Amino acid sequence: MSRPPKPVARADRVSLWRYLRLFRQDILSAQPARLYRAWMAEFRTPFFTSFLINDPALVRTVLDERPEDFPKSERIGAGLRPLLGQSVFVTNGALWRRQRRIIDPAFEGGRLRETFAALLAAGEAAAERLGRRADGRPFDLEPEASHAAADAIFRTLFSLPIEDRAAAAVFEAFRTHQRTQPILNLAAFVPLPSWMPRLHRPSTLRTAGTIRRLIAEMTRERAAAIAQGAAPDDLATKIMTTRDPVTGETFGWEEMVDQVAIFFLAGHETSASALSWAVWLLAAHPAWQDRAAEEAAGFDGTFAGLGGLRLCRDVFREALRLYPPVPMMVREAACPERFRDRAVPRGAQIVLSPWHLHRHERIWPDPDGFDPGRWGTDGGRACARDAFVPFSRGARVCPGAGFAMAEGPLFLALLLRRLRFEVVPDREPVPVAHLTVRGRDGIWVRAFPRGAASPASSPAAEREASPAGR
Repeated sequence: MSRPPKPVARADRVSLWRYLRLFRQDILSAQPARLYRAWMAEFRTPFFTSFLINDPALVRTVLDERPEDFPKSERIGAGLRPLLGQSVFVTNGALWRRQRRIIDPAFEGGRLRETFAALLAAGEAAAERLGRRADGRPFDLEPEASHAAADAIFRTLFSLPIEDRAAAAVFEAFRTHQRTQPILNLAAFVPLPSWMPRLHRPSTLRTAGTIRRLIAEMTRERAAAIAQGAAPDDLATKIMTTRDPVTGETFGWEEMVDQVAIFFLAGHETSASALSWAVWLLAAHPAWQDRAAEEAAGFDGTFAGLGGLRLCRDVFREALRLYPPVPMMVREAACPERFRDRAVPRGAQIVLSPWHLHRHERIWPDPDGFDPGRWGTDGGRACARDAFVPFSRGARVCPGAGFAMAEGPLFLALLLRRLRFEVVPDREPVPVAHLTVRGRDGIWVRAFPRGAASPASSPAAEREASPAGR
């Protein structure tokens, strides 16, 4: 099997306007190949200066040691505000600290154990749906993975399966929004006063408005249920009833709209992306798939049994390494700095790129290869400490990282103990970055019942797999 797909890098030197066009279309192929070896790269434009950092020591400085000196970039926040408002993902300073004090308790301690039944139900429902597609005909895995991840979010957050009308409506709106929202809009490149419109695409504004209206209805209903003492004990109730230990305040339903939007984006989009790539990578590497399926066959469906899914966990980690759902994170220098003997002016954009860091040629052995076995070695663990940040790190680590690392291996096990996946000839996925790293034309696979021989091919399957059949 050839290497897992990787975007073709652009030429090392292009004009600014060519770069902006490439960047808006796909952030991954807009970058030069030298970034896979560079410890730091400086980019200057008429509007801003940015530094991409791959040096593990600098990554630690920005994420772990001095996060307050490198807040989230407002340029990125401006592009995401139509959907995320003032959510914890885009805020800084005192507002961000208050939000984390309220949100973090919902994800601490035994909460994962309490929500395991909801995750298991979502995973089993996904396996049942995909089981109905196990006839050898090609299908796009991304919508199926999105469905599964959305189901998990709604079951854990609002105690609603995806079949619920409100949950289904939000899911459909997010599917549309994901393809309309570029990673960055004009505000990311050109400094604009706060009163000036950000020139979002009409479709982006329309879908963001639809999502927020649907979420507002759900949070209003939950606030009313909490007031009546009739709310289920799920994540939404936990977050909406947690008081800030400093101010004693809780989130109102209006503030909760912003937070639910980012929970859905972070917990649904990123999980769906990682699960899609993990399944495709196993389809492309049948020996690894067989080993993972053997492990999955012994899973007993309990929370304690999650600890035994070591290979499924390592496969999921390897998918997150090769295809980090969020390919770039942008911070801003709050004061003048000096990185690797270069002056970094105040206001400079500091880009941390999981995409490049996870494939860095001077850190990872065989950086572009699929090797879940690396995670069980001392060398692999050392690389991960230096250069594995799919959920960020430090003070701003994703609150739901633990949930994602339980959900991903669990879903893989539930699928693999029932199904066997194969790649579709001539339909290798092309990674592109929209809101998350997805396949440009989807991520296509074929599925068969586990243990059944590959129908060397039914006429219908052969027709659909052929270019003419598509």
